[in-house]
Amino acid sequence: MILPAEYYLNEDVLVLSRDLLGKYLFTKIDGIITGGMIIETEAYRGPEDRASHAYGGRRTARNEVMYSSGGVSYVYLCYGIHYLFNIVTNRVDTPHAILVRAIQPEVGIEMMLIRRKKQKIDSTLTSGPGSLTQALGIKIIHNGLPLAGPAIWIEDRKIKPAHIIASPRVGIDYAGPDAALPWRFRIGN
Repeated sequence: MILPAEYYLNEDVLVLSRDLLGKYLFTKIDGIITGGMIIETEAYRGPEDRASHAYGGRRTARNEVMYSSGGVSYVYLCYGIHYLFNIVTNRVDTPHAILVRAIQPEVGIEMMLIRRKKQKIDSTLTSGPGSLTQALGIKIIHNGLPLAGPAIWIEDRKIKPAHIIASPRVGIDYAGPDAALPWRFRIGN
């Protein structure tokens, strides 16, 4: 079942970030479906979160979609190299987002390998937010799209991880004390 738009309106981005673990992220690009189970996320709670693009209420052309009603994609180019895929949550004008850092690849693996220029599956195929978007074919043209398809969607397959690990987020040293917040969630063994 594709998650309804109301799912993303939850005011607690930390709860949603944990709850997305075990759900399935899919793309359909050029008629080819790719995707798998979400196994790692990071929560960003703007405007009070120094690591958020919306910290302090900042609004730019790049982050404007964060101020949309939850249930749309926020895709941006990081360091001029990688596109990163985020899920906008909460209500209009509350800029919360969840970065999807990794999935367990399950559908369209052959296309993921081609997009990632790999010969075989390894641990880096869809692990890391830049690798994930490349494998799924997500680019800037997917920014602001609803997460109910047809290009990008998330399904609830009723899988609940037995063990979730919370730790500090990655690559946000500039965020001062907010860099140490345990807002990175992943499925543990």
